Amino acid sequence: MPNIKSAIKRVKVSEKRRLRNASQKSALRTAVKAAEVAITGNAESAQEALVLAAKKLDKAASKGLIHKNAANRKKSRLAKKLNELAKA
Repeated sequence: MPNIKSAIKRVKVSEKRRLRNASQKSALRTAVKAAEVAITGNAESAQEALVLAAKKLDKAASKGLIHKNAANRKKSRLAKKLNELAKA
């Protein structure tokens, strides 16, 4: 455990951020998986799930939780799967 006051604070802040990031990343993964599952089902619920997943991906990217390009790649792949479902 650190002795310096600022180092003690950094440990506390880091732990809070770690917990918040873990929670948000988990919610993000859940939303993406829900969108993938919905895409195998009907198109209407899949569209709603895709919008929610895209929103969470954008928010995570803006907060630095994941890289911007990773978020765009995941959104693109989900949209591509949804479009293939719509064609079929």
